[in-house]
Amino acid sequence: MTSVKESIPRPEYPRPQMVRSEWMNLNGEWEFEIDHGKSGKHRNLFEAAALKEKIRVPFCPESKLSGIEYKDFMAAVWYRREIEIPAEWKGSRILVHFGAVDYETEVWVNGISAGTHRGGYASFSIEITHLLQAGVNVLTVCAEDDQRSGLQPRGKQSGLYHSHGCDYTRTTGIWQTVWLESVPEQYIQSFKLTPDCENQALHVEGEFSGADGLTFSVEAQFGGKMVGLQSAVVNGKQARLTVKLSESHLWEIGSPKLYDLTLSIQNNGKVIDSAESYFGLRSVKWDNNAILINGKPVFQRLVLDQGFYPEGIYTAPTDEDLKRDIELSMSLGFNGARLHEKVFEARFLYWADQLGYIVWGEHANWGLDITNARGLQQFLPEWIEIVKRDYNSPALVGWCPFNETWDGPQGARQNDEVLRITYQVTKSLDATRPVIDTSGNFHVITDIFDVHDYEQNPEKFAQNYEAMRTGGERYVTFQNRQKYEGQPYFVSEYGGIWWNPGQADQKSWGYGDRPKTEEEFLSRYEGLTLALLENPYICAFCYTQLYDVEQEVNGLLTYDRQQKFDPEIIRRMNSTIAAIEKQTVDTVK
Repeated sequence: MTSVKESIPRPEYPRPQMVRSEWMNLNGEWEFEIDHGKSGKHRNLFEAAALKEKIRVPFCPESKLSGIEYKDFMAAVWYRREIEIPAEWKGSRILVHFGAVDYETEVWVNGISAGTHRGGYASFSIEITHLLQAGVNVLTVCAEDDQRSGLQPRGKQSGLYHSHGCDYTRTTGIWQTVWLESVPEQYIQSFKLTPDCENQALHVEGEFSGADGLTFSVEAQFGGKMVGLQSAVVNGKQARLTVKLSESHLWEIGSPKLYDLTLSIQNNGKVIDSAESYFGLRSVKWDNNAILINGKPVFQRLVLDQGFYPEGIYTAPTDEDLKRDIELSMSLGFNGARLHEKVFEARFLYWADQLGYIVWGEHANWGLDITNARGLQQFLPEWIEIVKRDYNSPALVGWCPFNETWDGPQGARQNDEVLRITYQVTKSLDATRPVIDTSGNFHVITDIFDVHDYEQNPEKFAQNYEAMRTGGERYVTFQNRQKYEGQPYFVSEYGGIWWNPGQADQKSWGYGDRPKTEEEFLSRYEGLTLALLENPYICAFCYTQLYDVEQEVNGLLTYDRQQKFDPEIIRRMNSTIAAIEKQTVDTVK
């Protein structure tokens, strides 16, 4: 017999960095309706007794798993579901959470607007306590989405009817878990965790609702043993404290030691609200040549991960699929990923934290016109939400808000101030991680200098970086638009080698000419990769890509995550000791 939990898609707790016991998963069957004319608000669909179809949340209507599988553009979509609040939640405040909804969202409860949100990738919540009634309540959601407007980030969602090149099937509306949460009148809203390896401590900043004058307490445990405890009084809506740790256990790549946390607010010793969390004690620093993890130069062997799934599109069918993608990547010798042109869900970062797999956080900037200041207006508010949500992840080692910011229509140049301001705001939110202003081109202000290089001939590819091997001039693409200024050097996209020998038609896509044999592929892969690993002035690479996505067939895995090659061969190549790592070994000797 199937349990209720098993019948709900994606039943796991959706916010692993801040866990409370009182919650309700709203995934599963909802009523649904496509609103091509974007007239539903005028027709009062938020008061409708029913919608026309059924959809399986959290899967987007374009996906097979949603039960809709409608692939054309949808100007707006509507969702409706009846909910009943558990009796034991009486007297509590009720929040409705959305992992992500693409793009502009409005939420109604019992026909009354509860709130709005703009942005297709950031998580958000709305309090609905005041709109609830006894018995059955109706929750209605409308999402408006226009990927072709130039006014919203769409990432790799195709702006044409068909998928093409490196753009794929679109995602409209809800694509992450929807859930209810019961919190007390006075509660913890959020917290920021900053590990301090040098002082063996954790700095904590909390934000609260209605908790002025209460005691904020944080307890750290390792292996079930308490290793730190500190308290502070809430001043207005905030409190800060530092937890000194009696034991030091570093979070390392491939060896992710994690501390458990209990955070609470108390009134005269009585716990009013509490949440469970975790953190990793690790540092990220950078000098002229390397990015240091816990003070040691570690070559970042990254792979490009697009976050697409054959049946779920933007949404992994199961939590296990998120974990498995990381495990597959690690089996190939990669120690991390660029989470590319998409903000991955919090559960992916959870598994990266648990498995010791480093990641770079990006936004899905493609589709957004940044040739004028309006691009910043559309981009920055959601980017701030993203940075705040993912700040606590020890696996996250850098930020890259933009990717390949090409000039706009009719030759209009990117607005450099959009990149500069976004970089500065990101640094003000997070001074602990490096920030790349825009990956590949065109750099304005950046902590790490990165390039994209899809040269397929290993000899020509290596020649691009030959002068660097002895400390000479760095290879700079688009020299008329960007300048190297002594930063660590990162080849953040390379490879992209086609390999789909079983395909008879010509609908596939990749970079350069296709290898004719598996041996030719592996020889090319090795030549390109070793040219980077063996260069003492290169600190990281990112291979394109982990798996095929639809017509783009340059993955090391197929779209359904089958190995194309003996993974041990790829792992052995990727695991070659890098020049910057040899320097450390030689110093130790």
